[in-house]
Amino acid sequence: MGARGFFRALAASKAGMIGAGLVALFVLLCAAAPLLPVPEPTQSNLRARLMPPTLSWDAIGAHPLGTDNIGRDMLSRILYGGQLTLAIGAAAVVLGGFVGVLLGILAGFRGGITDRILMRLVDIQLAFPLMLLALIVAAALGPSVRNLIIVLALTSWTRYARIVRGQTLALREREFVQSARAIAASPWRIMTRHILPNVMTPALVVATLELARVIILEAALSFLGLGVQPPWPSWGRMLAEGRTYMASAWWIAAFPGLAIMLTVLSVNLLGDWLRDYFDPKLR
Repeated sequence: MGARGFFRALAASKAGMIGAGLVALFVLLCAAAPLLPVPEPTQSNLRARLMPPTLSWDAIGAHPLGTDNIGRDMLSRILYGGQLTLAIGAAAVVLGGFVGVLLGILAGFRGGITDRILMRLVDIQLAFPLMLLALIVAAALGPSVRNLIIVLALTSWTRYARIVRGQTLALREREFVQSARAIAASPWRIMTRHILPNVMTPALVVATLELARVIILEAALSFLGLGVQPPWPSWGRMLAEGRTYMASAWWIAAFPGLAIMLTVLSVNLLGDWLRDYFDPKLR
């Protein structure tokens, strides 16, 4: 199917359209945050602290989603926090996917001792609770955006590796791979030119579903203080800051939590539709 068939199928799915539309909306709003009439996310104003959500304009200014405990605009912090969350999630998915696809193809194509070693590494990592593994690595490397991306990628590569390995085991027996071997094509050429393009579709579906899990894990690590550090906003850290004010200023925790929920829901809806679209059995 071409691009026209892809978008026609997407338009025919209500869940897929809702997921794709919300994802596109979140990305556009977060990317356009510097162009919107909102203050800087780190700009505080103690005169405006703990203002409730309002659309009215006064001498202090308009704060549609209210302000936090030191007077920072919640809408601005959610938008700029979304930039960081989506960028970190995308970088972690790309890095984890690159490592997982590479090792999955290598394990499936080479087989033997290479396959056994790599799959035992996958089994060992999957035996650890992901949150515990992420906490250990984050605590060892220290809190920073770069280390956070490494931690999130480290917890996600195994899913790509297992799925891609299974696909490679089937592909290496296909006629086009056998023909490449018959003309003495190098293993590297066979893996990159013949196998890699055929495993990218399931890998992209896994990447979409992994993005939702990575967003939740990033929020959890930031909530615990091992993710994005102040003064930069993060949805998880905003939740942590708002838990103290749940009774008096519910919006400080409610709106970041709502942003996480809607983002993860939309990514999951899109990922489920992509899985159904690319799987002929489910179609």
